[in-house]
Amino acid sequence: MGTLWRSQPVNRAQLFLQPESAYETISALGEIGQVQFIDSNPDVNAFQRKFVNEVRRCDEMERKLRYFEAEVEKADFKLNGADVALEERAPDLKEMAAMEGNFAKIEREMKEINGNEQVLKKQHLELTELLEILSKTAVFFDEAEAATATMSVTGNEDHTPLLQDNDGVGGQLGFVTGVIVREKVPSFERLLWRACRGNVFLRRVAIEQPIKDPSNGDELHKEVFIVFFQGEQLGKRVKKICEGFEATIYPCPATPSQRRELKIGVDSRLADLHNVLGRTEDHRRQVLQNIAFRLGGWLVHVRKIKAIFHTMNKFNVDATRKCLIAECWYPTAKLAEIQEGLRDGSMRSASDVPSILNDVRTTEQPPTAYFTNKFTSGFQGIVNAYGVASYREVNPGPFTIITFPFLFAVMFGDLGHGFLMAIAAFFIILKEKALSKFDGGEIWKTMYDGRYIILLMGLFSMYTGFIYNDIFSKSVTWAPSGWTTPDANVSIHNDDTLTLAAPYIDHKNMTHNGDFRHPYVLGLDPIWQVADNKLTFSNSYKMKLSVILGIVQMGFGVILSLFNHVFFKKSLKMIHEFIPQILFLGCIFGYLVVMIVYKWVTPLHDFPNKTAPSLLIMLINMFLRFGLPPPPDQVLYGDPSGSTQQVIQMALVVIAVICVPWMLLTRPLILRSRMKKRENEAHNRSADGMLQQGTLAHDDDDDDDEGEGHSGGHDEEHNFGEIMVHQAIHTIEFCLGCISNTASYLRLWALSLAHSQLSDVLWQMVLKNGFPAFWKLFFMFSAWAALTIAVLLIMEGLSAFLHALRLHWVEFQSKFYEGSGHLFAPFKLQSVIVNEEE
Repeated sequence: MGTLWRSQPVNRAQLFLQPESAYETISALGEIGQVQFIDSNPDVNAFQRKFVNEVRRCDEMERKLRYFEAEVEKADFKLNGADVALEERAPDLKEMAAMEGNFAKIEREMKEINGNEQVLKKQHLELTELLEILSKTAVFFDEAEAATATMSVTGNEDHTPLLQDNDGVGGQLGFVTGVIVREKVPSFERLLWRACRGNVFLRRVAIEQPIKDPSNGDELHKEVFIVFFQGEQLGKRVKKICEGFEATIYPCPATPSQRRELKIGVDSRLADLHNVLGRTEDHRRQVLQNIAFRLGGWLVHVRKIKAIFHTMNKFNVDATRKCLIAECWYPTAKLAEIQEGLRDGSMRSASDVPSILNDVRTTEQPPTAYFTNKFTSGFQGIVNAYGVASYREVNPGPFTIITFPFLFAVMFGDLGHGFLMAIAAFFIILKEKALSKFDGGEIWKTMYDGRYIILLMGLFSMYTGFIYNDIFSKSVTWAPSGWTTPDANVSIHNDDTLTLAAPYIDHKNMTHNGDFRHPYVLGLDPIWQVADNKLTFSNSYKMKLSVILGIVQMGFGVILSLFNHVFFKKSLKMIHEFIPQILFLGCIFGYLVVMIVYKWVTPLHDFPNKTAPSLLIMLINMFLRFGLPPPPDQVLYGDPSGSTQQVIQMALVVIAVICVPWMLLTRPLILRSRMKKRENEAHNRSADGMLQQGTLAHDDDDDDDEGEGHSGGHDEEHNFGEIMVHQAIHTIEFCLGCISNTASYLRLWALSLAHSQLSDVLWQMVLKNGFPAFWKLFFMFSAWAALTIAVLLIMEGLSAFLHALRLHWVEFQSKFYEGSGHLFAPFKLQSVIVNEEE
């Protein structure tokens, strides 16, 4: 709690580094992760900084590593070495140069292997397609010879092609053979017919097995074709059309004997090529396996080096170029670790001149630094999502650890549902190391980071469910009931219901209504499950409980504001904000809480007029009937005439009303008086020659919330106007907020009612229908379980989570939390690597 109550003290410092030891020093500080470096050159272009060449070298190494990574992923190898490299220190400059040379050598080797493999695969593709042509074109040549004989005999003009050689139709036929993608065949065939006017003879057949493209690895479905034509000009036209459709043309001998010889040669070359490709692929996989074994570590090392040089680019270089000057923030509590890191960096670089850390004074607001662990980081993240705490102001984080899951549980109270939620969170915690590497998207990451929040929400929901005596909408008899049924035939195990009268016991412990004996041991009596006025009772109980919890939490928030005022020595705010705020809240809403508890613990016959008044009507009459005695049925305490209650309520209203102008006017008027006093003093000193040019006297007032300059005239009026407007907004917001925020806490009652009713509906409408038969029970239980998880655990749980979040952000934190700071962001090598990977 001590480290979260307020942010850590943070100092501004200058770090003087020797150029030869700067890299190792920043590397050592990055491993510690407790120094936030400030960019001393915000206006300097990134390409004009001192270490831009080193950053470019890192970019080039990253490019090569990405190339290796793509090749490794294609080969389905897993990257290794990253976890070990995260724990190792960053490579030094010599190791960086060695890595550059090694990466260049591996890149050349990989490009050579890939180039050779590409050439071999292309040759394999060509030989495969040529083999398909030789295998499938025999029948084409037979058909062509028959077609030629027919054309030479037929003299009918209707069947004579439009284009013929001048020598007649009996000339030698030419042909073109090749392979084309199947999707292009219809267009190819249509264009051939139109361009050649039907003077071609096309035949094609599909290749059964898909052919893999060596350039990108895609599988292509192709067809073998042969085009017969007559005449040289027509042959050129056919070849141009083939080129336009990206068809691959292969030479094919005209005689059967030559085709057989060529086929035998192609078969032999394909067999040799298969052997060469196999050895090449084995060699390539061996190289990639060696790369994959170290690639993860290489990536981490290069990113560390790059992060160090990026950080060094933020430094200033002195005029003589003999040292680097860094501006930084660091937590005071970590000074010893930082000094040790500086010494370690000097030792690594073998530098004789030590690095010097020199604190400097600054008026800039330091960053907000917290030391959290995996348990508290989730709750601190809830607070930071609203706004990072201003430097050294009270942090709501420690209180959120308890209040957030508790308010959630008030809305989600069910022993069974809380148990399921706690079990799920406990499993994630138990397997957190293995699950940390699971990539389930943003929703999973949010659940994983908030696993301890979910665990506490589940445990607190089990507690409130125990108090509500609610487990999957049913009650459990922990102890004998404090009620007796008026009819002995009524059983709480049947569908019969009964009405439970208002319970009370006189001083002699004798019951007056005949059915109430004693309060239940702990929580709600299970007999309320069969009472027809159960909803009326639970609504009244939970509504009043919500009001009590809300006012207590708001009052606690106002009390926390006092700790801020005391710490920052704001005496005006202590007297003229905290005191009227706590009085205003206590006189109206604190009084309501006391009356609720008083009404709970007071027997009915002990009220002055033997009737229990409505607290809501009493609170309204407190203002609308100011100065008048309460009606007889609204007297809650004191004498039966209500005079005591009248006097007390009048006094409370008067105090609350006085608090409004107290908050609104007192502090601005005091600040105005102080400004006038300083203005007069400055004028008198200037007249006496005591005020030098450019300086103004400023008293060491302990209230620094004036926010004004100390020049006179128009600036003074303007500053006072700003203060007055700000104070008016603050006063109106607080007074109206007390009312609206109290009403807002009724969401605790509303969501608790909705959750219990939805749970009861699922029991009555789904699970209960499966009791008559076992086979029906199986399906009904499956539906009930699915709806319970989907609707009650996930949807209702998310709804309760968001409402609890709003109650903390708006109703609680607005009473004391400014939230205008910025987080301490230290240079930490491990965090840099994780963020880049995400």
